[in-house]
Amino acid sequence: MPTIHSLRQLLRRVQHRLPGLCLALCATLAHTQHPTFAAEPDPVTVRVGVLKFGTVGWELDVLQAHALAHKYHVNLQVVPLASADASTVALQGDAVDVIVSDWIWVTRQRAEGNPYTFVPFSNAVGSVMVKADSPVHSVADLKGRALGVAGGPSDKSWLLLRAYASKKLGLDLTSAARPVFAAPPLLNELALSDQVDAVLNVWHYDAQLRARGMRPLIGMSEILAGLGINKPIPLIGWVFRDDWAANNTALVQHFLAASAEAKGIMAHSDAEWERLRPLMHAPDNATFLALRDGYRAGIPVCAEADDAATVAATFHVLAETGGEKLAGKSRTLADGTFWSGYRLPACPKP
Repeated sequence: MPTIHSLRQLLRRVQHRLPGLCLALCATLAHTQHPTFAAEPDPVTVRVGVLKFGTVGWELDVLQAHALAHKYHVNLQVVPLASADASTVALQGDAVDVIVSDWIWVTRQRAEGNPYTFVPFSNAVGSVMVKADSPVHSVADLKGRALGVAGGPSDKSWLLLRAYASKKLGLDLTSAARPVFAAPPLLNELALSDQVDAVLNVWHYDAQLRARGMRPLIGMSEILAGLGINKPIPLIGWVFRDDWAANNTALVQHFLAASAEAKGIMAHSDAEWERLRPLMHAPDNATFLALRDGYRAGIPVCAEADDAATVAATFHVLAETGGEKLAGKSRTLADGTFWSGYRLPACPKP
């Protein structure tokens, strides 16, 4: 039979442990009724169609290497595609959710009742390039000379160059020069072997020519300024369906936030570019640096209040020059061409 002394010791031990027991019990009840961390939903997949050897793949590699999709709770599925045409076909066939294309294609589709929309990806554009010792020193000097052009007769850079030559010089380059349309890699070979006198190529092939000692004859910013357009404009961007974005608004915003963070790393980290070097297939350091700097120069960092008006003015020039073959049924930039669910930070006022 317990003594009074032993009962008192037992009572003291129980009293000593009561606060801890109560705290543990209260914590258990609180966690049961109000979890500290809500269970997160499973990541939603975004299927991104990308050209196998395109520059967009560099950004997606950064995004994946730094687990940015995971950070923003996106399950990124990269779908390699063979060409720009394959990209648009894949998007139209619901084989992918997002591609990179231009707002010209988007506004043309919207004019035909197909609700695609656009978010800027890059401002990088090509230039007209000539050999360092070329006698061609102005657009007027292209008269009678072979001019290599990437993308075919409806390429936007070619149409803008044509419009510039017509407005500033009264020159119709389709007849005054000798345009040679070919794929970008072939055009570079033609330019370096003097089989064309000048070349208008996409920006990353221009970068390769700069690294080989060629010089720009005229850049797209000067061409646009000659047409009364005095601001850089995005020519390519993320493209997806309006209705898909309306049903997955948070997902799209998270994907775009991951993309923006990847661009930030690429803008500021030289070490990241060293990691990317094998993907870039640069044959030498000069080409590597030209590609890195060209990509960085094209990163959109802010948005002007009148960006849509600037793009609309550019489209008007393109539609006038390229006609129905370029613009289809559209003669003005269609409402909704730029997605309203995402916008870059406002540019600081000068």
